[in-house]
Amino acid sequence: MKRLGLNLLTLALLFSLLPSIAFAIEWQIDPAHTNVQFSVRHMMISNVRGDFNKVSGTVTSDGQNPDALKIDAVIDAGSIDTRIEKRDQHLKSADFLNVEKYPTIEFKSKKVGANGTGKWKVTGDLTLHGVTKEVVLDVEGPTAEIKDPIGNTRVGASATTKINRKDFGLTWNKVLETGAVMVGDEVEITIDVEAVQKQS
Repeated sequence: MKRLGLNLLTLALLFSLLPSIAFAIEWQIDPAHTNVQFSVRHMMISNVRGDFNKVSGTVTSDGQNPDALKIDAVIDAGSIDTRIEKRDQHLKSADFLNVEKYPTIEFKSKKVGANGTGKWKVTGDLTLHGVTKEVVLDVEGPTAEIKDPIGNTRVGASATTKINRKDFGLTWNKVLETGAVMVGDEVEITIDVEAVQKQS
């Protein structure tokens, strides 16, 4: 009788997990329709903007539990593009990203909290230049699901954050005659994500 009670308890626990299992959905980040952009001050007078053109990863969501959202994203550091080849090569060098040693930039979410209607605070670990620091993304979305022309289910979301590049060991700079510095420390990051539901 005791064994029967334990078996019934085990079955009850399994059935209690079924709703969350049933609603767990994995999405693939669509590299062709996902943008990662950054902005940093130049000589304290203007902003230089750039993109990372190669992004991949997954988003796992649970329709019944927004807190269960998991994001794993990988950026190809060598895909940096500021539209000036000489500047891009400098940013890829050991003075900045050192892409030969650190070829990827990675983000792994750890916690999600509501921040208003359709807005979220997503806390996670950002690994950049071989250094991992906790960052918080301000996220809007997701959009309503839609079907594309070939039947795939898609959603979108956008996110912003700011980091101090020196926190990640990116310390290169030059002081100008005026006392200004060549490159600002604060980097603004904007992310627009489109994801496709993974087919079972």
